Amino acid sequence: MKAAVFVEPGKIRLQEKKVPEVGPNDALLRVTTTTICGTDVHILKGEYPVERGLTIGHEPVGVIERLGSGVKGYREGQRAIAGAITPSGWSNACLCGKCSQDGAGTKHGWRPMGGWRFGNTIDGCQAEYVLVPDALANLAPVPDDLTDEQVLMCPDIMSTGFSGAESGEVRIGDTVAVFAQGPIGLCATAGAKLMGATTIIAVDRVPERLAIAQKLGATHVVDFSKVNPVEEIMRITDGRGCDVSVEALGTQVTFESALRVLRPGGTLSSLGVYSTDLKIPYDAFAAGLGDHKIVTTLCPGGKERMRRLMEVISSGRADLRAMVTHRFKLDQIEEAYDLFSHQRDGVMKVAITP
Repeated sequence: MKAAVFVEPGKIRLQEKKVPEVGPNDALLRVTTTTICGTDVHILKGEYPVERGLTIGHEPVGVIERLGSGVKGYREGQRAIAGAITPSGWSNACLCGKCSQDGAGTKHGWRPMGGWRFGNTIDGCQAEYVLVPDALANLAPVPDDLTDEQVLMCPDIMSTGFSGAESGEVRIGDTVAVFAQGPIGLCATAGAKLMGATTIIAVDRVPERLAIAQKLGATHVVDFSKVNPVEEIMRITDGRGCDVSVEALGTQVTFESALRVLRPGGTLSSLGVYSTDLKIPYDAFAAGLGDHKIVTTLCPGGKERMRRLMEVISSGRADLRAMVTHRFKLDQIEEAYDLFSHQRDGVMKVAITP
């Protein structure tokens, strides 16, 4: 089969690999659509280390090609997705509801980011086939009335973005600011609306992204290339600040800004992947006495999470298809990486098909 393989920092190449063997608890998914994530770009640049020769990607939509002998309740030929996070379902972490930190096989049952396996510790989805581990915990059938592109955001972007609002415990009537309106930030904006926020402030500088943010629920947009976003948000909130802020980029500037716009007792929900140490400014943190809370979240996974996200799409409560701005064949994936990693031509998300 063809697969996009990490060769070395700066190089992801399409290569030939053997189709994976299916174990008793696995399922082989024939990939019909996948995409490229910002985390894949961190891998490409060498900012996040993975083994050379690993197939990259963690967002699969496909058709069940083969089922392990222990996998019941599914059928070959059935459309399905699997989350970017593929928990075992039985580790201590999973049984505590922290599937993303799954430590299956460890003495204590916990491992930081252990649920993220596709394109991290096992071969991923930017290939013609992907092996889904612990399939009973991870395969989610796709309803017949939903297209591949409608559910393409579920495995990661939608799950991660919504979790920004969920972890921040957004409540009815809240004021929420979302810093960066890339795909994850846009989903955080949509998630804040679904959770009941009534004032949602989207921060970015790309007009097209700010326009989509408004369609997904933003009541205000702030172009940080034209105004100081902290000052503007404090103006919008009449000096009160936000109940919740979501950091969806992973930089010191956005993290610090998200902290500075919080009201006393507010929550900073951090989704960004950071490449360097973060500093917490003394004044923004009220010397540690402001009753602030900082929470971090790794994309929730597992089949029940995927089912719930597809229910949101089926109900019409969120339509994320506008995020797919470019389409490529798997043979063109190196070209797709070049476009996506350099953020040219207004790219947001790419759809990769066989």
